[in-house]
Amino acid sequence: MSDSQNTIFKIATNLMAACFISGLVIGAVYFVTAPVAAQKAIERKENALKELVPQADHFAEIDSQQGWYRAEQGGQAIGYIVPAQTKGYGGEIKLLVAITPDEHVIDYKILAHNETPGLGDNAAKEPFRGKIRGKDAAHLIVTKDKNNTEDVQAMTGATISSRAVTRGVKTAVTAVSSYLADGGR
Repeated sequence: MSDSQNTIFKIATNLMAACFISGLVIGAVYFVTAPVAAQKAIERKENALKELVPQADHFAEIDSQQGWYRAEQGGQAIGYIVPAQTKGYGGEIKLLVAITPDEHVIDYKILAHNETPGLGDNAAKEPFRGKIRGKDAAHLIVTKDKNNTEDVQAMTGATISSRAVTRGVKTAVTAVSSYLADGGR
């Protein structure tokens, strides 16, 4: 073998050894961290559900409904947590909505959005969230009339975002209503 072929062979061998060792290191790190990451994901999900229905002591997945959870206290259903999507001013808005068995909004959490900072993104904060809590489907209507306290007051400068979030929450409430009417528990 000539010196140039020998040099190429050494470089290739060193490169293969480096790749093999790197693969072993990455595999070992994954082996150690994967269970921890999975446990943290479960804890984050539990915390998000607990944030929506703090009085619940257990959350059970509803097998027939993807992404739905039944919030329970002492074995009794005290709420349903349902994912919802809607289109806002800046695009798609993804939410988790907690609803009582008598079909009133407990709370909601916006998971993802592209609404305007300082305007539409206020839908994820107080006081707007408080305007939706306790409402049933009939009163999940956005209004600009300050005298109308039955419905949801629009956020100033963010009517489209107000309507979008309210529409997403109403979709979740009507989905739970249908689920319960069909014999779900």
